[in-house]
Amino acid sequence: MTEPDAVDRIVEQWRRERPELELESMAVFGRMHRVSEKLRAMLARAHGEHGLGRGEFDVLASIRRSGPPYTLSPKEISTTLMLSSGGLTGRLDKLENAGYVERLPDPGDRRGLKVRMTEEGGRAIDAAVVAGLEVQESMLEALDADERRRLDALLRKLHAAFADQPFA
Repeated sequence: MTEPDAVDRIVEQWRRERPELELESMAVFGRMHRVSEKLRAMLARAHGEHGLGRGEFDVLASIRRSGPPYTLSPKEISTTLMLSSGGLTGRLDKLENAGYVERLPDPGDRRGLKVRMTEEGGRAIDAAVVAGLEVQESMLEALDADERRRLDALLRKLHAAFADQPFA
């Protein structure tokens, strides 16, 4: 049996104050939240070592996953990231200033733009992806292969149950 953690202490306090409440969900989601926040912070550090904040990482990752010629329209990027055009503009400005992307005229639409990842941007995103995977792998070291598969299956099931719910 593992030692009680911060979530156990919180649940125990609620149990003392409100013994009629069923608190299992609080424990599960409390731990999920804490793991998620720790992962977010660790990924921010890992991606930051490659000059990328979370938003910039997401944009470059979208372009990188699209395959050669590593070029997307701002609308395609916005749709992929569920982001407004205004929110994307700031991210593109940062990436362009860092030399990671360039904005080019869209040959198929005189009024449109394309965003192309530069070689430097490709190196940055490839290194940041590897660094992020190393962080994620380190967080799963406490689980054996069977536990990882079970956790993945359970989280997939939970995610599917709420897939139609908006993020915001």
